[in-house]
Amino acid sequence: QYDSDEMLFWTKEEYMKFIPTMANKTYSYMAFELLYWCGIRLGELRALTPADIDFETNTLSITKSYQRIKGEDVITKPKTKKSIRKVVMPDTVAKEMKDFLDSIYGLEQEDRIFPISKSYLHHEMDRGVKESGVKRIRIHDLRHSHVAHCIELGFSPVAIAERMGHEGINITFNYAHLYPSKQKALADKLNEDRGDVDTTEKKEAE
Repeated sequence: QYDSDEMLFWTKEEYMKFIPTMANKTYSYMAFELLYWCGIRLGELRALTPADIDFETNTLSITKSYQRIKGEDVITKPKTKKSIRKVVMPDTVAKEMKDFLDSIYGLEQEDRIFPISKSYLHHEMDRGVKESGVKRIRIHDLRHSHVAHCIELGFSPVAIAERMGHEGINITFNYAHLYPSKQKALADKLNEDRGDVDTTEKKEAE
C-alpha cells in the first residue's frame, strides 16, 4: 500500500516553474516533459525507441521497460499486462518530441532515445529544484503528479488507470487524497443536485 506521507507530487504550477530550468539541456527537458505529461514510468521512458512513436496519432506505444541490472542493460516486459498500452501525448509535447528526434543525428528506428541514467536525471532534478525553488520530489513522483493532474482535470479513475497502466482502479483511488479540493467540489455539486430534487418534489406536492 502507498503511504500517503510518501506520495509527493508537483502541481502543474510547480512543474511549470521547474521545467524552464531544463531548457538548455534537450535530453533532460524532453525526459521530464514525457514523465510529467504522459505519466510513464522511468523504465518505460528509457526503453522508448523512435519505432514506438506514431506522430500521426501522437501516440507512444509502451511495450517494454529498460533496467540496468548488475551493470547489464536489460530490456524487460513492462511491470504488468496492463502496462502494455498506448499513451497519447498532448499536441505541444508531441511537437517538441518530433523536433527533438529530428535533432538527434543518426538515430535509428530501434535505438533507445534516452540513453540516460537514473542518477543523471536525479542530478538534473536536484539542479532544477535548486534553481526554481520548488520542493524536491522523486523521479517516480512525476508519475504521481500526472495522476493528480488528471484527477484535477476531472477524469474518472477508470480512464486514469487505463492511461497509467494500473492493474486495477483501486490503485488510482489511492491518489484521491492528493486533491482534497475535489471533495469540496463534489459535495457542492451534490448539494446543487439535491436542491433541484427538493424543488421538483415541492411542486409535485402542491
